[in-house]
Amino acid sequence: MPKPARRAGRYAARALAAAVPVLFLGLLVFGVIVQNPSTTIDDNLASGRATPAPAFSLAVLRDGNLGSRLERQLAGPLSHGRLSLRELRGVPVVLNFWASWCVPCAQEAPLLERIWRGQAKPRGVLFLGLNMQDVTSDADNFMNHFGVDYLNIRDPSNDVARSYGVTGLPETFFISPSGLIVGHVIGETSAAQLRDGIDAALSGRVAGARHGGAQRPTR
Repeated sequence: MPKPARRAGRYAARALAAAVPVLFLGLLVFGVIVQNPSTTIDDNLASGRATPAPAFSLAVLRDGNLGSRLERQLAGPLSHGRLSLRELRGVPVVLNFWASWCVPCAQEAPLLERIWRGQAKPRGVLFLGLNMQDVTSDADNFMNHFGVDYLNIRDPSNDVARSYGVTGLPETFFISPSGLIVGHVIGETSAAQLRDGIDAALSGRVAGARHGGAQRPTR
């Protein structure tokens, strides 16, 4: 083999040897990021700071019975079968992550429906269920069984949950009309936590991050 060719081969081998550790480190960092969702939201809430809610645009699973007040505000966004968080600007939101296979979600469902009908809807606060890691027919059966009539959307991936730092189900976030997360309940929420979160979402007051009841790890 001519000397120039041998030199080129040695340089290529050295470059490859140097690149392998860098590539390995990059994959390792990527894996850590994927496996460990962001904790920025709870860190900010613990310090008394609201934080912008991560954006999403997802297909509507169930329109629900929103009442005349919310229907007027959401008629445009819901007309195309998808919903983005940006389209909810001006509306206080209670965002609940759930799945039909999650036992604490089933235990929580009657309370969510009761608070939605009796306290949130009359005050113009949107309950928004985000179904994930689920079969659509199972999600429909779950909502039918518990008489869920608030708006629900569906994420076929874990992307939205990861952006919110969700590690288990259920989890509930309270979002102000300006799109800021002001509260978070990790696990099955209580009536008192829901009422306080609704008040925080309406006023923009930071309610903080709190632990609720039981929770199931995401799959």
